[in-house]
Amino acid sequence: MDSVDHAILSQLQDDGRLSNVELAERVRLSPSATLRRVRALETSGAIAGYHAVIDPKAVGRGYEVTVHATLMLRNRETIEAFEAALVPLTEVVEAQRMFGDPDYLIRVAVADADAYEHFLINTFADLPGLARMTSQFAMKTLKAGGRLPL
Repeated sequence: MDSVDHAILSQLQDDGRLSNVELAERVRLSPSATLRRVRALETSGAIAGYHAVIDPKAVGRGYEVTVHATLMLRNRETIEAFEAALVPLTEVVEAQRMFGDPDYLIRVAVADADAYEHFLINTFADLPGLARMTSQFAMKTLKAGGRLPL
């Protein structure tokens, strides 16, 4: 990956909807050369996809909670069962298995405190292998979905 590839990635991080012609102008390449490089970056996995950034409040998911979850046992069976049950939950918008304690950092997006309580009591608390959890609510988001430095 060279400096032109980094420039392409940087431009696409700022605006994934750039036309190929505009992207080519910004990175000072011909449109055909730019398109070849973008396709190569997609094929290599450097560009993993394109998506819209959606305001959670606009779609009724403005109440975001970070959940720290710890499992009863840290064996393969427990981990696989917990993760298989967790991943399909639509309220869970991000989940990471961690080294150390807690075992998981999970971001949940729901409509409000009542919806979170309902989700917690009726769904999350029943996940297999869950020993304990704590919830944290952000006071203020200072920086969201940051750019990767290139």
